[in-house]
Amino acid sequence: MEELGLERFRHIAIEGPIGAGKSSLARRLAAHLGAELMLEKAEENPYLERFYADVPGYAFQTQVFFLFQRMRQVRELAQPRLLAPAVVSDFMLAKDALFARMNLSDEEYHLYSQMYAQVSAQLPQPDLVIWLQATPHTLIQRIKQRGIAMEQRISPEYLQKLCDAYADHFRSFEGAPLMVVNSENFNPVERDGDFHALVNALAQFRGPRAMFDLRQPGSG
Repeated sequence: MEELGLERFRHIAIEGPIGAGKSSLARRLAAHLGAELMLEKAEENPYLERFYADVPGYAFQTQVFFLFQRMRQVRELAQPRLLAPAVVSDFMLAKDALFARMNLSDEEYHLYSQMYAQVSAQLPQPDLVIWLQATPHTLIQRIKQRGIAMEQRISPEYLQKLCDAYADHFRSFEGAPLMVVNSENFNPVERDGDFHALVNALAQFRGPRAMFDLRQPGSG
């Protein structure tokens, strides 16, 4: 099969639930491509720790902060960038609406949606989205391993809701080519073979969507 290469993707966004491995893959892929790395800055959100302790009480403040933070980051991609490198991010703006629908009350979501509609209409879509899937059991194990204190409050039930929300979102997603990656047995940081299998699959990817699963013959 003819290899199309990854240089055709100027902005690759990696998405998935908490603990899926978005940032780790983004770092390695950006280094491999010589691309600019654009990471979420969750640690800058002053409401996030309180959100994990009290979702209904702090969901709206948390979500609005993230919306405008990510807007400022993604807006940079819309500026003229002569000879600028490609960009690999560990988020896409659409995740904000996904989390908002899951965590906000109906009244809060109505207000949030008005802000989101104005912001999202002005910003570009990625050229490729990589969606990392994993079960809540696997996500909990990874969250425990990385040891971020405020994340230890996250329940398996919340993660299941989050996985379901991502599945609903991407079921009808047409904003960019989509590579779905089963990350249960995928470790692109510690296993070079896993990483290069994904890179090869992306280089041959013709869209609009495909599945990458190392458990299935021929997926990489």
